[in-house]
Amino acid sequence: MAHLFNRNVLLGVSGGIAAYKSAELIRQLQERGASVRVIMTHGAQEFITPLTLQVLSGNPVHTELLDERAELGMGHIELARWADVLLIAPATADLIARLSTGRADDLLSTVALATAAPLMLAPAMNQQMWKDEATTTNIDTLVKRGAQIVGPAAGQQACGDIGPGRMEEPSFIADAVASLFETGQLAGKRVVITAGPTREALDPVRYISNNSSGKMGYALARAAVDAGAITTLVSGPVSLAPPDHIQFFGVMSAEQMLEQCLTLLPDCDIFIACAAVADYRPAKFENQKIKKAAQEMTLQLVRSPDIVSAVAASEHRTYTVGFAAESNNLLNYARDKLQRKGLDMIVANDISDQSIGFNSEDNAVTVLWRDGQQFLKRANKGAIARQIVHLIAQQTQRVD
Repeated sequence: MAHLFNRNVLLGVSGGIAAYKSAELIRQLQERGASVRVIMTHGAQEFITPLTLQVLSGNPVHTELLDERAELGMGHIELARWADVLLIAPATADLIARLSTGRADDLLSTVALATAAPLMLAPAMNQQMWKDEATTTNIDTLVKRGAQIVGPAAGQQACGDIGPGRMEEPSFIADAVASLFETGQLAGKRVVITAGPTREALDPVRYISNNSSGKMGYALARAAVDAGAITTLVSGPVSLAPPDHIQFFGVMSAEQMLEQCLTLLPDCDIFIACAAVADYRPAKFENQKIKKAAQEMTLQLVRSPDIVSAVAASEHRTYTVGFAAESNNLLNYARDKLQRKGLDMIVANDISDQSIGFNSEDNAVTVLWRDGQQFLKRANKGAIARQIVHLIAQQTQRVD
């Protein structure tokens, strides 16, 4: 079965008898791993209740364009940003016509304009309506804009007619949605990813650490799973829940992270060192809490182990990707680190722009390898992670 692990599917349900199939469609999408939220038009609510789809999806069903419960009243923008794909099933002739002209007179059509996510339509209507020149023109217009059309199927219709116009079966539609994302670029590859900060203990209550949220590393883990990789995540302490469908190891210190990574290395094809490992650690750990005494205190630090260098130099040679977080002279430092540490690829992250990177939902990076580089413009970390994984897949295929 094709999968939708870690994907957000926004399901639009418009007003046709095929709306009853949306209940089974939600189940099929969830079986493939998707998170599903639902928008219903007023017409759809005449065929199936919002409560039914709320119970099945596990999320509130959205019906109104102006929703005072939404953040700043901008519910359509929140939904548009959340979606990885907007699937409209059933898509009636009326809704198709409104979408083709760019109308935005209800929540569903407004979200369709506001989202950058792919649009997929599963038409459902009377066979003569489907054959009509106006519908054909509207479909052609949407396809030229990038919309994907799945179906319709032919057969007996609710009105008694026989012909094309029936909404495709939910399992077929769910597979079509999964096909938008499933690349299989890393199918069968074993990927180990480090994420988050490390904590280097001073005493039982104090430690040295940094501001890494782990969001980029966790996004890379999800992207690797989506690309078909057998994925392991080694994470320092963060507030994020481990992604589904991965092997997870939680660690605290740089030494613990190194030990875990070296244990995993013999069964690793690609190693992505995204963790923000503390460069230094206290030379001595105090078993008892250090008491406040003098006005000043001197702390002796020693270098923490360099995990990515150790992996790159290991006898178990694997394709090794590092990260470089710099506040100035970014590309020169990154290129030097790539060569000095014997890496295959490095992701250069400019931390001088505090609106991206640490603790942000967005990032913009430059990916460098031995004979090339590519800038990835600002986007959410999930999108950046998928682009990085795509580049890794391209480069490893060249190596193979």
